[in-house]
Amino acid sequence: MTSNLTSGEQAAAAAVERSAATSQLRFATAGSVDDGKSTLVGRLLHDSKSVLADQLEAVEHASRSRGQEAPDLALLTDGLRAEREQGITIDVAYRYFATPKRRFILADTPGHVQYTRNMVTGASTAELAVVLVDARNGVVEQTRRHAAVAALLRVPHVVLAVNKMDLVDYAEPVFAAIAEEFTTYAASLGVPAWGSGGNPQENWCTAIPISALAGDNVVTASANMDWYGGPTVLEHLETVPVGTDPSQDPARFPVQYVIRPQTAEHPDYRGYAGQIASGVLRVGDAVTVLPSGRTSTITGIDALGAMVDVAWAPQSVTLTLADDLDISRGDLLAPSDHAPKTTRDVEATVCHLHDRPLRVGDRVLLKHTTRTVKAIIKDIPSRLTLADLSHHPAPGELAANDIGRVVLRTSEPLALDAYDASRRTGSFLLIDPADGTTLTAGMAGDSFAAPAEGAEAARDDEGWDF
Repeated sequence: MTSNLTSGEQAAAAAVERSAATSQLRFATAGSVDDGKSTLVGRLLHDSKSVLADQLEAVEHASRSRGQEAPDLALLTDGLRAEREQGITIDVAYRYFATPKRRFILADTPGHVQYTRNMVTGASTAELAVVLVDARNGVVEQTRRHAAVAALLRVPHVVLAVNKMDLVDYAEPVFAAIAEEFTTYAASLGVPAWGSGGNPQENWCTAIPISALAGDNVVTASANMDWYGGPTVLEHLETVPVGTDPSQDPARFPVQYVIRPQTAEHPDYRGYAGQIASGVLRVGDAVTVLPSGRTSTITGIDALGAMVDVAWAPQSVTLTLADDLDISRGDLLAPSDHAPKTTRDVEATVCHLHDRPLRVGDRVLLKHTTRTVKAIIKDIPSRLTLADLSHHPAPGELAANDIGRVVLRTSEPLALDAYDASRRTGSFLLIDPADGTTLTAGMAGDSFAAPAEGAEAARDDEGWDF
């Protein structure tokens, strides 16, 4: 840890960070149709001994019924009936497995263009994305689209898995050309330029030649590619650094619940429970409550029933303050000297998830951390074309899977960070106020999708006039 913590705090925080880094990694797979995502996931599960006997038996039975001699490992993740019938992935399939070095939460996302929103869902919380490329086809439009989404969502690490190397005779020049093309495109996205919390990443992308069907370089090193001296996919997943130094980020504490027992034992107790979104909190810290702007001092930190002097993200704790303030669910506690500015005018990059288009003038609910407020879509300045990163100015609406810029006006102030500074407190959801359906995922700030110049200003709207 850094010198911002005392020696005792450094040891405790380092232990937590080390435990997190060696115990769990969230990652997502992406790629074009038939590039072998589900087969790769199945191979990871099978070769890492993470498949139960009855699961493997069911896959073998299903494979035989389809006339296949060997078990189709893709069936381990393609669980929907439509997926198995069509041989494609439709929904995001989450799988959990573990090795002696690390536990994994895996999101297998679809490859079709119309399911780009599912890739956004799977990658939004991922610390690593595996982008597959068919060695015979090279980098295609959907490869560029998924790389752009990973960059847009600030996924800290990307693995370029060049699959089906067995079908190109394990040729090194084929792999090298694909890796070079992908790296050049990644540079056009502005990476490597960030990590979690905005920290630079030296090696955003790692290229690995594999054959998911044959098992080359997935879990065990390939004897067919002795020219490759890097890690297998599993070795990289087990060793890639995850987690960040919490003392490098300003503290953010969204209040989830106010605890007021009002019992004879605790007649005046008032605690504020939630999960620390980022940074470090200490007893004695001066904090500001947003959006009200009132200030107080932390007098106690309760971590799972034990009183501690310091806590850091992502711990769940209960805070007590020196003053009895009007604080409720949705308020945000932040250090008084590093508090974010509150605003009712939000500019963001969004990915529209719903089949119903998002239009200028729409009334929505905006959910940011634990706070939900009313909002109006005031403008949609541009829509991003992921294939070439061009901007379509003033589209008027965003359809399902579209990524674009929006300008919103909220009914109440929000304490938003820029998404490139914090994936947790810089993100939000737009919700249909009529039925609670999630419409859009938003990332506050410019990202790499800068607003188009000359976009027309939106008209004032009636109804929710804030």
